[in-house]
Amino acid sequence: MGDLTFLILFLVLMALVALVPQMLRRFHIPSVVAMMATGMVIGPQALDLVGRLNAVIGRGFPTAQLYTIIDAIGLLGLVFLMALAGMEVNLRILRSEKKAVALLSVFTFAIPALAGYAVYALYQPTDILGSWVYASLFASHSVGIVFPVIRELDVVRTRFGVAVLASTVITDLLSLVLLAIVVQLKRHESGGQVVGSISVFDQVDPTLFGGWFIPLFILVIGLYLVVAVWVLPVVLRWVLSRVAPQDDSRVTFFLVMLLSVVFVGELIGVSIIVGAFIAGIAFVRVPSFHERGRILHKKIEGIGYGFVIPFLFLSIGMKSDLSILASAPENLMITALTVVGLVGSKVFSGWLGLRLAGFTHKKSVCAGLMTVPQLSATLAAAAVALELDLLSPVFFNAIVVLSIVTTIPVPILVRLLIVKGRIQFDSVEDQLTFAEPDEQVEPEEELL
Repeated sequence: MGDLTFLILFLVLMALVALVPQMLRRFHIPSVVAMMATGMVIGPQALDLVGRLNAVIGRGFPTAQLYTIIDAIGLLGLVFLMALAGMEVNLRILRSEKKAVALLSVFTFAIPALAGYAVYALYQPTDILGSWVYASLFASHSVGIVFPVIRELDVVRTRFGVAVLASTVITDLLSLVLLAIVVQLKRHESGGQVVGSISVFDQVDPTLFGGWFIPLFILVIGLYLVVAVWVLPVVLRWVLSRVAPQDDSRVTFFLVMLLSVVFVGELIGVSIIVGAFIAGIAFVRVPSFHERGRILHKKIEGIGYGFVIPFLFLSIGMKSDLSILASAPENLMITALTVVGLVGSKVFSGWLGLRLAGFTHKKSVCAGLMTVPQLSATLAAAAVALELDLLSPVFFNAIVVLSIVTTIPVPILVRLLIVKGRIQFDSVEDQLTFAEPDEQVEPEEELL
């Protein structure tokens, strides 16, 4: 590897990560969008840049490794992002806000799923499994977009933030489970295997358990979630109790535990997104994350938001291909219906859910808009469906276009709506009133 070329490239990328979000913030553009836009701008020219540096410096750098390195750091950034999002969720507080969370989860799952089913069935009325796949894709959210926007708006520790974040994760989990069931049903029909999957369920013969295969699959996922949430904190508490609070090896043990949970989840067919988020929910229940000024939590946030998470959005931008918007005329209607159907159903369902929970019209519209972006989970699920012939290339391209046109502008619209609409989240009715007497917390800290 051309070490000097790599260092120069890495210096350029880190400079962009540090400067671009700060420069665009004055225009109310969220950091997430700034990094994705940066990736889209530099993506096509990245390999040319490497080649020119190699020619000038005279030290070869394997150009194919550039994207591999960025993707690897971005994948770790996705794991960190979801774990940190899980750490912002307290199960006791979720119970105290169960009405808003339940209403938003039910409506933002059911209504978009029906819209997705209808759009697909309009063109492929006999393909029932394909309709269910499109329903799951419409129902899914993008926690990777929602959480950074909520965090940047400083509304994580409000009733609004808890409702939106929790319902986003619940809906995402339900959509992934629905997709997993459809995949298993497809395998029952074809007898094939999921290419590239390490899941045990994707390797065994689907007919081995007969009609009990799907119930068993759901049961295993449920057991994984329960064990992760209730057993993992016990193990991590025991490990951290034997390490000094100031010892940096605590971060190492955290990483080992986090990646282990994600890996086990992959073995049974649970998405990285869900596994990392569940791990975060479990970790935050360990007292070591709250003691002495939350040192461990702050170290993890520093690594995540200061290094690996920006590369996640940078890599997403570099992979985006806007040329796909120039699809064949006969495919434009499918793409248009996909975009309009998802955006309309998401905004309406989010507005309806929070209005019934007692929130204002403007905040309810904000919640609906926050559920619109479709990114990593949706694209990954669509790729699996394409591989298994559950989706045709036309519908897959529609999902890609959907991800592009919903991920970039929606966070900007949310911020503009809040700024221009003068929406406030610091009133008494917005504050969480639940307290946890069993945790030892610094007086100046407000733990979720």
